[in-house]
Amino acid sequence: MKNKKLATVILCVLSTCTVILSSCSKKQNEPVKEKPVEEKKLILGFSQIGSESAWRTRNTQSIYEAAAENDIQIIFDDAQQKQENQLKAIRSFIVYQVDVIAFVPIVEDGWDNVLTEAKEAGIPVILVDRQINADPSLYAGFLGEDGVEEGRRAARYLVNKCKDRHGSINIYEMAGTENSSVVRDRANGFREVIADDPKFKIIHSEDGDFLRSRGKEIAENLITQSSKKDGLYFNGQKIDAVYSHNDSMTLGMLDSLENYGVHTNDTIIISVDAEQKSIDALTAGKLNCVVECNPNLGPMLMELVKQIAGGYSIPFITYNSETVFTESDDFSLYQPRGY
Repeated sequence: MKNKKLATVILCVLSTCTVILSSCSKKQNEPVKEKPVEEKKLILGFSQIGSESAWRTRNTQSIYEAAAENDIQIIFDDAQQKQENQLKAIRSFIVYQVDVIAFVPIVEDGWDNVLTEAKEAGIPVILVDRQINADPSLYAGFLGEDGVEEGRRAARYLVNKCKDRHGSINIYEMAGTENSSVVRDRANGFREVIADDPKFKIIHSEDGDFLRSRGKEIAENLITQSSKKDGLYFNGQKIDAVYSHNDSMTLGMLDSLENYGVHTNDTIIISVDAEQKSIDALTAGKLNCVVECNPNLGPMLMELVKQIAGGYSIPFITYNSETVFTESDDFSLYQPRGY
């Protein structure tokens, strides 16, 4: 009986050992599950020129929103309208070793050295909104508006509006920041179209630096110098049309017209940007035409950032889609601009 019990105990022990050994063998043969390696977040160094208008603010917001949606980290710098601030920012992005640099160049010239530094560091650069005079091999591409076409659209509206008018059409131009590509392009596109008809004459072009305060100041000077209430005058010549390079300057001009009680019912006023306030002025009959410059560049920029960070080339020029708003539109079809 004792021998039987002893045999039973031995059998149980051997059985247990077999199970344990089998379990250990299985664990040894099973592949070890490694923890997934987290992908490194792309880092974009972005230098904005400032926050001088609702358009610029929306442009920055669009880029932040798109970066969040694409899980891209942004190191942001506000240049406050100074090129030297942008140069410092770009150099700090290089030191930080961001994956891509994007910036809105305040002016066209003076970028070769810093772009060479970025290239030597192996960091691709994308221009946003404005272009530059530099060796094209120093940057990957440009994303923004077609400024020449915006100027053409403004001029086409004016030409069509005045097709049955005889005599000279005196045009006063409020231009943006001096030496910026968008000023050159909007001016050239406008002149290209009106050049076909000698009745269109630009009697003066004034630098308004894209600022509402400057638009207000320019209009105030015109009003006080003429002391007339039936429109705007420059050196004794009545202004038939105003071509403003952006909404901020246009809205500043409207401020002065209202403050001084000047009536411009027979003055054609054309603006560029299409902020909500300028669209409101259009529907109120204070403007005749607003050429859109679309600030919502964020989604397109992030696609370019991902593409180039992945080692792929990007188009050298990418234009955003834009339209034109005029006094002849069905205003009930307008959607809120959001900026």
